[in-house]
Amino acid sequence: MPDIVNVNYQKTGNSTKINTMGMREMQTRAFESRDAQYLLLKAPPASGKSRALMFLALDKLVNQGIKKVIVAVPERSIGSSFSKTDLKKNGFFANWEPNDNYNLCTPGDDGSKSKVKAFHKFMDSEEQLLICTHATLRFACEELDDAKFNNTLLAIDEFHHVSADANNRLGALLKSIMSKSSAHIVAMTGSYFRGDSVPILTPENEAKFTKVTYNYYEQLNGYNFLKSLGIGYHFYTGKYTSAILNVLDTDKKTILHIPNVNSGESTKDKHNEVNFILDAIGDVIKQDSDTGVIHIKRHSDGKLLKVADLVEDSSRERDKIVNYLRNSKEVDDMDLIIALGMAKEGFDWPFCEHALTVGYRGSLTEIIQIIGRCTRDSNNKTHAQFTNLIASPEAIQDDVKVATNNMLKAITASLLMEQVLAPNFKFKTRLDNDDEEAKPGEIKIRGFKAPSSKRVKDIVESDLNDLKASILQDDSMLKAMPGNIDPAVINKVLIPKIIRIKYPELSDEEIEEIRQYVVVDSVIKSGEIKEVGDQRFIRMADKFVNIEDLHIDLIDTINPFQKAFEILSKSVTTKVLKIIQDTIEATRIKMDFEEAKILWPKIIEFKKMYDKEPSLNANDPLERRMAECIIYLKEEKRKRMANTNG
Repeated sequence: MPDIVNVNYQKTGNSTKINTMGMREMQTRAFESRDAQYLLLKAPPASGKSRALMFLALDKLVNQGIKKVIVAVPERSIGSSFSKTDLKKNGFFANWEPNDNYNLCTPGDDGSKSKVKAFHKFMDSEEQLLICTHATLRFACEELDDAKFNNTLLAIDEFHHVSADANNRLGALLKSIMSKSSAHIVAMTGSYFRGDSVPILTPENEAKFTKVTYNYYEQLNGYNFLKSLGIGYHFYTGKYTSAILNVLDTDKKTILHIPNVNSGESTKDKHNEVNFILDAIGDVIKQDSDTGVIHIKRHSDGKLLKVADLVEDSSRERDKIVNYLRNSKEVDDMDLIIALGMAKEGFDWPFCEHALTVGYRGSLTEIIQIIGRCTRDSNNKTHAQFTNLIASPEAIQDDVKVATNNMLKAITASLLMEQVLAPNFKFKTRLDNDDEEAKPGEIKIRGFKAPSSKRVKDIVESDLNDLKASILQDDSMLKAMPGNIDPAVINKVLIPKIIRIKYPELSDEEIEEIRQYVVVDSVIKSGEIKEVGDQRFIRMADKFVNIEDLHIDLIDTINPFQKAFEILSKSVTTKVLKIIQDTIEATRIKMDFEEAKILWPKIIEFKKMYDKEPSLNANDPLERRMAECIIYLKEEKRKRMANTNG
């Protein structure tokens, strides 16, 4: 099937240019906030977060009285991003020169006595730089007083691994260090969203962080070579191995992520899956004993391909191929990487053109990380592609509900990615006597509430996509989407409830301001803007509206995620669509008074128009919902009268 998202970029080269200190655009922005005690850096994969940290850390060591820097990464392979780097050659005042003795991202158990002992020795020494995994940091801190972190910078890479949950040891450790020491913190992530909906930081701790945000659009628009990014889905029935060659193009440099062994898509034998894929491509000629590279002669034309198997369990064999990939500098050094849990965060293969992933990924962060593997700027490609191979629900499946949920979440997540990848708009209130033209990138809306507090401004500027992800992943939203819930109910009832759960400290007024921004941003970004003469129109759902006439009440009548179901209805067969609708119908959200209050005027309008009440047997799901609303209100009235008489 064709891509459902295709975003084009200008190739301005801005994001890769360096200033007189050797800093790229994002790194310059981060360095401007170098004096912050707590800094949260949100930037896409490949934007240069590792080097940004080096600039920040060295400034704190040289100019801010910090004595030690600890860099914690989620897995050992990412530790190489922080190896010795000559920064002086491009104009910076110091080099990044960690001592190999205190690079603990080495083979062996991350919680071993030797690594913990080395960490403790570092804390008592004159050494300034240490690199370790999140796990080593946790184990080492079990025997350390928090005060040891006074005058220390703790940098946590891939910060979404932290959570405010009481059982998250990394989160608890961070909270304790922040409250009981003078430590500085730099937190770095490509996405601040966790798939389990647990907040990463408590609101009071999050408020202490200075946030630096560099978005995907700025990154990709400023490249030299990459011009477009496509996101597409391919649905299969049966086993995924039988459909893999329909989407795997071995002429493109590809990272193929096979499904987790615990997922419904897995055959439960990951090694057989790898063997099947290799055999489907061609004949294995040899596996290089020094590098681990598998050489395959392609069935179609005899071309020799180089394949890396990162699913391999033996750490010795896997370390060989990882080391080969790390030192690979030429486009022809590798053709295909097959991975399971690896080759996501911090994995750098600039030549990758296609990220092919089997099975829905429950976390938007994971999707962002995987897409980030193919969005490096490289002279071998002008287009990058993410394809998700997903099981199509079948009526005979026991887990049809799971398959349906996965399909819906995958499509909605892809549409959120489209919004993540697009330029940002600024929304402002249009007053009655406001004739001033909107500035470029600015849209004025009547009735729109502007942020009234710093907290709301911070959420709108830094957390909007992560908040949208939380909304999209919420079960009540998925049950509401196919048209069986009025858009106004989604916008005015469901979305505020989810915002209130995520930000319990906000007032009703602040929640309404954020709700409006979420809905407006989603509707406008998924709409289509057209210029006719000197006027601009936007297509929202099935109507074109002059941008000058936009009003919040009009936007509230649009389902902000309607496009997902337009795509779904075009992409699957009628039979599959019926299965999906039936599954959602069976798990639909229950009626409540807030929804009934919004539906009642529509019921009155329906009666006037058709001279009858809405029917429970109607084909239109909205008419059926209105009929259910009448039953609900009658039942509520009966209960109230019974209570009064009683």
